[in-house]
Amino acid sequence: MRTKAFLLMLMAVTWCQAQDFSFDLTGNRRTAEGTVTITETDVYTDEIGYGYDLQPAPTKKSTAPYFFSVKVPDGNYHVTVTLGSKKRAANTSVRGESRRLFVENVATKKGELKEYTFTINKRNPIIDQKERVKIKPREKSKLNWDDKLTLEFNGDAPACSKIVIKRVEDIPTVFLCGNSTVVDQDNEPWASWGQMIPRFFTDKVCFANYAESGESSNTFISANRLKKALSQMKAGDYIFMEFGHNDEKQKRPGCGAWGHFIYSLKIYIDEARARGAHPVLVTPTQRRNFKNGHLVDTHGEFPEAVKFLAEKTGVPVIDLQQMTTVLYETLGEEDSKKALVHYPAGTWPGQIKDFADNTHFNPYGAYQIAKCVIEGLKKIEHPLIGYLREDYPGYNPAKPDSFESFKWNNSPFTEIEKPDGN
Repeated sequence: MRTKAFLLMLMAVTWCQAQDFSFDLTGNRRTAEGTVTITETDVYTDEIGYGYDLQPAPTKKSTAPYFFSVKVPDGNYHVTVTLGSKKRAANTSVRGESRRLFVENVATKKGELKEYTFTINKRNPIIDQKERVKIKPREKSKLNWDDKLTLEFNGDAPACSKIVIKRVEDIPTVFLCGNSTVVDQDNEPWASWGQMIPRFFTDKVCFANYAESGESSNTFISANRLKKALSQMKAGDYIFMEFGHNDEKQKRPGCGAWGHFIYSLKIYIDEARARGAHPVLVTPTQRRNFKNGHLVDTHGEFPEAVKFLAEKTGVPVIDLQQMTTVLYETLGEEDSKKALVHYPAGTWPGQIKDFADNTHFNPYGAYQIAKCVIEGLKKIEHPLIGYLREDYPGYNPAKPDSFESFKWNNSPFTEIEKPDGN
């Protein structure tokens, strides 16, 4: 027994130090050298370091979503997935960590295989031997903060035949800092633009979403979230900052758009530039607040403070407030509810009251706003637009995608508690 325990421990240590991984999910025992054959019985444990996770492993006839996890160190990883099956037709979307979208709605015929590569960021709360990110109790179960890289295979009939994971060091990382309008939301029906935007970019750039619900520009710093991002940042990286929703509710002395808010954002800019990274400021998304058929702004002077700081520091700015105003007014007072978490009681498990949230997006809304961010990048001729995927069609918030045309297969996890902040 001692020998077996020692071998398991040795295998786990060796696995955690590895940087490249290859898995054959077809169960084929005659696979390439260096590739691990995965069967239905290969369930993730920390000791083994890989396997099916969170939900049952896929079966030959199953069309349910499934998850696969690999224990890896912090960093960016190229992931190549071979989608499809030699035994059946399939339709597959791929999400990673806390429900970040990378590949959507790939249809494959029986015997047809399609290969996609994207880059995903993995992190945990540890900064160094003395400091950690002060994550909230609700975050302790988030896939973004554990020691695993987790992939979700979803769709009408998801099928993945092979996964290859390789650590990558030499590509730019885009660090996203913000609140619940930016954060990777783990559970349905909530979503934010930060978890949708990776889908539109190639594997030559990586998005690391550090945003968290309820955070303001100063509490993000005090929780060590900025410090963790800075510990991973290198020259040539980018950092986006979208705050305001929660800052505007702070009433202590020194608060307000021209107080701690602008002072805090200047810290992000200075710290990023000191590391050779490039900051981008983003005005806050609008709330759905209609009066007489038009949106009434709730952000006061905060958007103007962002633009003022951008001008004074020479930092590019994306006016997301303006674009989301156009988006909501185009959709109209009633149909704009389809972009947010508005659902009658009983729509989701355990939901005994109507959802009528005018701040937080559902997947359709988050997808639209991610496209607004991209159009903002195009307007300022930002270098990141050089990494857009060829299938990005362009976007106009005055002509949004129809709700009916948007296809999203729900993840198996839901939450009736609204995100922190408003």
